[in-house]
Amino acid sequence: MSWDHTHPRPGTLFGRDQRSCARTQNSLTTEPQGRTFAKEFWFWQFGEWVDVVVDDRLPTRDGELLFVHSAEGSEFWSALLEKAYAKVHGCYEALSGGNTIEGFEDFTGGIAEVYTLDKAPPNLFQIMARALRLGSLLGCSINITSAYETEAVTALKLVKGHAYSVTGAEELHSRGRPVQLVRLRNPWGQVEWTGPWSDGSNEWNSVSKDEKSKLNHVAEDGEFWMSYSDFIRQFSLLEICNLTPDTIMSDAVGHWNHSQFEGMWRVGSTAGGCRNYAATFSSNPQFVVRLEDVDDDPLDGQDGCTFLVGLMQKDGRRQKRLDRNLETIGFAIYEVPDQYKGRSNVHLGPDVLLRQRAVAMSSTFINTREVCNRFKLPPGEYAIVPSTFQPHKNGSFILRVFSEKQAATSALEDDIDAQIEEEEVSESDVDPHFKHLFKQIAGNDMEVSVFELVKILNNVVSHRSDIKTDGFSLETGRLIVSLLDKDESAKLGLMEFHLLWSKIQKYLEIFKNHDSDKSGTMSSHEMRGAATEAGFNINSAVLQAIVSRYADAQYAIDFDSFVGCLIKLEMLFKMFKTLESADSGKMELDMQQWLCLAIY
Repeated sequence: MSWDHTHPRPGTLFGRDQRSCARTQNSLTTEPQGRTFAKEFWFWQFGEWVDVVVDDRLPTRDGELLFVHSAEGSEFWSALLEKAYAKVHGCYEALSGGNTIEGFEDFTGGIAEVYTLDKAPPNLFQIMARALRLGSLLGCSINITSAYETEAVTALKLVKGHAYSVTGAEELHSRGRPVQLVRLRNPWGQVEWTGPWSDGSNEWNSVSKDEKSKLNHVAEDGEFWMSYSDFIRQFSLLEICNLTPDTIMSDAVGHWNHSQFEGMWRVGSTAGGCRNYAATFSSNPQFVVRLEDVDDDPLDGQDGCTFLVGLMQKDGRRQKRLDRNLETIGFAIYEVPDQYKGRSNVHLGPDVLLRQRAVAMSSTFINTREVCNRFKLPPGEYAIVPSTFQPHKNGSFILRVFSEKQAATSALEDDIDAQIEEEEVSESDVDPHFKHLFKQIAGNDMEVSVFELVKILNNVVSHRSDIKTDGFSLETGRLIVSLLDKDESAKLGLMEFHLLWSKIQKYLEIFKNHDSDKSGTMSSHEMRGAATEAGFNINSAVLQAIVSRYADAQYAIDFDSFVGCLIKLEMLFKMFKTLESADSGKMELDMQQWLCLAIY
């Protein structure tokens, strides 16, 4: 974070949401009067660093800064930082409430994990000590049971509902026995712990002079020591923000390796919900992490690979301002089967995910901005499946993986491809009965027009009770003719109609196979598997486009839409291959080609 006093820039006090802030703070004035200077800050916002510029006018009342201020009257960086942060979120009011970890992450780009201290793991002190060596930021707090307890001071001078920072974790010897100590700081700069190992307490008389001089600095500065056992009894939560290499500038501290990915849950395609919803769970986005090297100096003495997984949903404060609740989110981790190891061009289906138990999961599904947990697993490949608790919930997220050792991480996503089988049939292969029926349908010209084709198809499907359909549209009929019309007559002859009939029979069988509830329609979540069986590999982006175009309001796909979709896919793949430049995966279109393609 930095600011520049040399480049004045006019601007509004409250950024893009000035009017709403003015309403909530209409009694405020700004000081100092006179020339305004621009200040520049950087904040981490959902995977990227955002540059924020504000002027140096600050809200005051009776000549005093109204919000964040420093004990030094001439120090304004914290108030300016707060103003820039308010601008990121729209107004000062948006900063009301929240968690310490939000500030940790937004100011550093790190990933935060939370420990409930009454359920602390046995090696938590070692985790804290290693985190401090890695340059991590640590905070803690005491829960409150009601608003009346906010900022209440206990008999031992700890403040409830107050954010403390943890600045040290050391082990020393007292009367020949090891004692684990934790150093904390009250940001108020005063009101310090008065229990054992506090400043000037008798416990310090039982340690060597060297250790005492190294650790025990008596001052009313808000910083104090306490035993680790008292720490986990007195405090409720510990939050550790692990920093990325681009945040830590010093080579004196260790570095986490990290990866991050953006993803979306979209109703009808990738919003599958948790494992409780077996029919849709595998639709969720998937990511793979490959763990190869075990930890150096493992904290628990057991070999394994330590890594953190953080799942963050976007725009939490914006949702709060719009009076919308955050989604309940979490994730599950599965071992990748041998046949899929080393691959990232695959999307694991229910045949994989529902036939095994998760090897690890987020500690809970909860409606917070981020869920983060620490895991230790044997070397191997693991699929991470982030989800909302219930299916059919739209949302955008960031998935981050931090590992002690180098770990390859990537999205699991199918390559887009098609295996289209061109049926070779001569007129002699066509059944005589089929020829007779075709002649009756087509008439003397022995060709079927688009209008005749739609009438024929609708007559056939109207007599079937096992599928539901609104009828084939003229648009679908034209797609079919465009795909199969080899002689460019805009009609289908005997051989072309025979190919169409074979396709429809094949598609009908696939459709019924994936109509799992025998409703006569197919859930849009089953479209990926059905398309694969028909010879089309599609990824999540294409699936979302298909759902938007072909699914109804209940995200069901009827038979005519299913056939129309597959015909359109086949046509698009063939067009692409025709126009592709030397197997490059790209194509160039002139204006005529583009217009013709778009009109199709």
